[in-house]
Amino acid sequence: MRVLIVDDEAPARAKLRRMLAAWPAIEVAGEATDGLQALQMVAALAPDAIFLDVQMPACTGLDVAASLPHPAPPVVFVTAYDRYALQAFDAAAVDYLLKPVEPERLARAVQRLQSRGSQAPPPGPAQRLLIADRGSLHVVPCEQIEWLEAADNYVAVHAGGRELLLRRPLAALLADVPAHFLRVHRGAAVNLHRVVRVLPRGKGDATVVLASGAEVPCSRAWRAALVDALGGA
Repeated sequence: MRVLIVDDEAPARAKLRRMLAAWPAIEVAGEATDGLQALQMVAALAPDAIFLDVQMPACTGLDVAASLPHPAPPVVFVTAYDRYALQAFDAAAVDYLLKPVEPERLARAVQRLQSRGSQAPPPGPAQRLLIADRGSLHVVPCEQIEWLEAADNYVAVHAGGRELLLRRPLAALLADVPAHFLRVHRGAAVNLHRVVRVLPRGKGDATVVLASGAEVPCSRAWRAALVDALGGA
């Protein structure tokens, strides 16, 4: 089992690494010092599980858990605060360990991780995205996103009058967000909940008008699927 340790405090990371060394079957694949680095390392390392601190600079461990790609690795929260336990289990945490971590509690958490195996049901789609853009870290609820626009290896996320760049291909992002995001063009997808009109254009194409007034082109290859989805939404 390859695990990722996420904590902004170096002594806490080092202690957990030492404690996990008691299990030869566990390999610490990496350590992250904040939420953004954690998401980058999850994408790069594909760990089997994450030991995740709750309180960190810029974004919390709960924000990280909500922004993990689908299907997400199981999460064990490790924190000095017990008041986040309910939110942690709402986020489908496997366990919730309080610092200082006791060996017996860590052993139970490891046992729970190992017992999940391949039988664990995959978690649902991400409900918010964590986006580092222009020197700032943004937590964007998916319901606030109007549409997604492909831009080379990035996706421009249009939400609340802002345009934020996320370094992910559009196809990969659509696999993680809720099903009411639908591709309407090779380079664009819309939030069906924000569609107010579909205006016909020539040769079977259309223009999708969103609640903000933004207009997104829809090619004929996706128009029928859009109309069907809106009828069933």
